[in-house]
Amino acid sequence: MTDRLNVAELAALMKKGAGITVDPDEMEQRPDTPFEVYGLDSLGLLGIVGELENRYGRALPPEADRCKTPREFLDLVNNSLMAGA
Repeated sequence: MTDRLNVAELAALMKKGAGITVDPDEMEQRPDTPFEVYGLDSLGLLGIVGELENRYGRALPPEADRCKTPREFLDLVNNSLMAGA
């Protein structure tokens, strides 16, 4: 497993954690589209953060659950994971 979270994994987490089906290709082409456009609210994002913290065995930065777009979230999570590797 890679230590970098990608768009496809984020889409899978959105489906698993919030029941939201998102086309990963569409999200990759429009990474600055706000999560709310996809139907993901702050509670759903908090669930995704919790899932990732369990998966990687370490806390993500507190601002992770306040990210507004997939690009912002992936950059923050991946920078955090790389710093902790």
